[in-house]
Amino acid sequence: MSPTKILLVDDSLIALELLQRLLRDSPEIEIVGTARNGREALESIPKVNPSVICTDLHMSPIDGLELTKEVMEKFPRPILVISNSVQENDTKNIFGLLQAGAVDIFPKPTSGDYAEYEQIKNRLIAKIKMLSKVKVKARSSGLDAKSTNSGNLDRTGNIRAIAIGASTGGPQAIHKIITALPANFPVPVICAQHIGDGFLTGLISWLKEDSQLNVKIAQLGETPAPKTVYFAPERAHLEFDAQGKFIYSNFTSSTGTCPSIDALFRSVARIYGSTSASILLTGLGTDGVAGTEAINASGGITIAQDEHSCLVFGMSKAAIASNGVAHVLSLADIAPFLIAEIVN
Repeated sequence: MSPTKILLVDDSLIALELLQRLLRDSPEIEIVGTARNGREALESIPKVNPSVICTDLHMSPIDGLELTKEVMEKFPRPILVISNSVQENDTKNIFGLLQAGAVDIFPKPTSGDYAEYEQIKNRLIAKIKMLSKVKVKARSSGLDAKSTNSGNLDRTGNIRAIAIGASTGGPQAIHKIITALPANFPVPVICAQHIGDGFLTGLISWLKEDSQLNVKIAQLGETPAPKTVYFAPERAHLEFDAQGKFIYSNFTSSTGTCPSIDALFRSVARIYGSTSASILLTGLGTDGVAGTEAINASGGITIAQDEHSCLVFGMSKAAIASNGVAHVLSLADIAPFLIAEIVN
């Protein structure tokens, strides 16, 4: 297999040297170029044709945010932002970059010492290898809705709960859905989003800024309420007890990704049955497939994001192939579908 070709962009010569020293240790990565700012990077991309771009945020004359926008318009490919300004409390920077098209972020070591860089080497290489599998597309306004009827379309009663599962690309996708829902949206929305430790609070703060709904972490013993978007906590799975109140279940390495989309969807199916709906969004892997099948078997509505609008067509692709999905929709059409199905 050919190595992943990387373009490194950073205005610090020291940071560039440290990153090159780390990444040269991996036979699966080839550094095909470096640039000191976004302008140099844009000139280099057609020449070196990188598979992944790793860029700093603060640079001049073109910074990492503007570079991301330009790349996604002209040379779409995965972008990893490696910066001191994407720490846990840098909510505006982090989610602004993701919304512009960056696939992921990676905080730089704060000291700048090689020893600290060495500590993050394996995590950084793993993240770059993951990004190399992502197929990004130029930014578009989305497609018209389309629907397949492979799942269970017969149901009784009104929808009383919506469960959303997402991984890579999920924050942007969830943002697009919940910010399009009206303030009087009459059912709770319950989300399981795979996200790095420490970043959930920032995600919720970012969503709150633009959403008309209340956005929060689900609390133990709480019963889901209308007009509210709940998120599973970090390092735990979110489920329901027999009375329909939130409970946490412990994460272990044997339980797979955390929070588990399957665990949430199955629990929603048990409590809400035919009055449930599930939405499986962008992301790698198969988490959420079994849960989608459980929602479908209970008589609920099942939705999967379509290939064109997915940043990573993995989880939803697997669910569609399982024949448990009733509606395959573009991201732009999911919120209008929910409003027509539930509010009107």
